[in-house]
Amino acid sequence: LWVHLDYSQAEAIDWLKNSELLTDYELASLTADETRPRITQVTNGCMLFLRGVNLNPAQSPEDMVSIRLFINKNIVITTRKRRLLSVQDVLASLIAKTGPCSISELVCQLTHNLTSRMQGVIDNLDDTLDEFEDEIDEPTKRFDNQGLSQLRRQTIGLKRYLKPQKEALSTLMANRYNWLEENDKAKLNETTHLLIRFIEELDSSIERAQIIQQTITNQVSEQLNQRMYVMSVVAALFLPLGFLTGLLGVNVGGIPGTDSPYAFGFFVIFLVVLTGAIGVYFKNKKWL
Repeated sequence: LWVHLDYSQAEAIDWLKNSELLTDYELASLTADETRPRITQVTNGCMLFLRGVNLNPAQSPEDMVSIRLFINKNIVITTRKRRLLSVQDVLASLIAKTGPCSISELVCQLTHNLTSRMQGVIDNLDDTLDEFEDEIDEPTKRFDNQGLSQLRRQTIGLKRYLKPQKEALSTLMANRYNWLEENDKAKLNETTHLLIRFIEELDSSIERAQIIQQTITNQVSEQLNQRMYVMSVVAALFLPLGFLTGLLGVNVGGIPGTDSPYAFGFFVIFLVVLTGAIGVYFKNKKWL
């Protein structure tokens, strides 16, 4: 028997209380506002807490949807608040009479559907990272730092739940539950390996995003250093000119050469020659 409920509905809570199938702890766990992926042995069976990617419209995939399972050899009770396409797939297969025929098959199919639905989200993250890496090679194009930060948050958010979920599935396989059939353990093992591969891909995505961010930071720092260097060279070129013109502008005891009509011309020529000499010096020092 499989009972699937929306625990945000009062009728569902009343049914769980009146059914007397659960202890107070089990009921509180199935209806808690926040849970992390784990497996817990309880009095009447075991409780499995899982997460699936959020594929609901206008919502973020990394805001993963929680599903809670109470399992024993006679019944499976699942609760959720938000809709999960993975559960809808199982319901559709049951309606089509192609779905699971036992509690063991039901749990294995639910975990497999939850895991396989993550493939598209992780592929999209990889494709987006490829686009960011291509943008690095286009210096004329403005880089989307906000988009990269959002991608990093998505990747970290997914990994936050997938790692404990992998541990929960590994524990489920390691323990001997009377409802879990041996032939379904192989399917569960494949699901666990698929989840491990997704975690490795997320680790790779996080590292790639860090490399991209570091590359962008280095590029910005290099551009800033180049601009500061140009400003320093310009200041060094004009510093002697400013000193000389300022010295003449002090006008203590009169400006030299005021009686000569050629004094200003000679002074300008001197400044030009001085600037050229400084430029040649910088060139020889490879500062230009």
